[in-house]
Amino acid sequence: MAEQPGSSTPQFTTAEYSDRAAAPTCRACAQKITGDYYRVNGAPTCADCTRRLQQEAPQDSHQAFVRALLFGVGAALLGFLIYVVFALTTGLVIGFVSLAVGYLVGKAMILGSGGVGGRRYQIAAVVLTYMAVSLAAVPIAITVHAKHKSPETQTQPLAGDAAAPSTAPADSAAPAPKPRMGLGKALGMLTLVGLASPFLELADPMHGIIGLIILLVGIRIAWQLTAARPLAVSGPIAERPAVAAG
Repeated sequence: MAEQPGSSTPQFTTAEYSDRAAAPTCRACAQKITGDYYRVNGAPTCADCTRRLQQEAPQDSHQAFVRALLFGVGAALLGFLIYVVFALTTGLVIGFVSLAVGYLVGKAMILGSGGVGGRRYQIAAVVLTYMAVSLAAVPIAITVHAKHKSPETQTQPLAGDAAAPSTAPADSAAPAPKPRMGLGKALGMLTLVGLASPFLELADPMHGIIGLIILLVGIRIAWQLTAARPLAVSGPIAERPAVAAG
């Protein structure tokens, strides 16, 4: 029997192309990509968005690094004050504040650089985080020492008090005054002690090890936040329309 002209017998040898169904979506503008495209950090991106992202990518420079340092120093000072005020207000020295310090320093440096990161930014962030946390031990220790010392000095008899017994002979020579340490030397000594404080706390092994681990985690946060974010572009990739059997 001859096949009727209006027969709808499927033709399996005919290929139909569905370009619209196979077109990927641009990760930047969320539009279907028609034609060749690129992959930016692994994501499909149209040609226009790829050019725009390359033009807008932050560039490293001396000015960017200086701004990052200024912002990082400011964040380190803020973290230092938060650590000291929290410890003196609550009476607790909690190492978890180190995590907040690392976050503040890292975020501030990236903000100051306009999104630029890299190895020198990471090293600066680590140094600032460590200094902010370790030097916080100095004002804390001085304040605690002064609080414990003031009651003792109040109970001691004052010089020249008639009620205070005199045990020294009248003709005995007064003891030679101890040489006073200069302000610069005293500040230098306090700075060295503060920088070494995370390791000096290892005298109490359990408390010292936990504090050192938390400090390292805070430093790692600052390190990761200031890492370089390169714009990896690959392509162009020719679009291949899907084949639909019909």
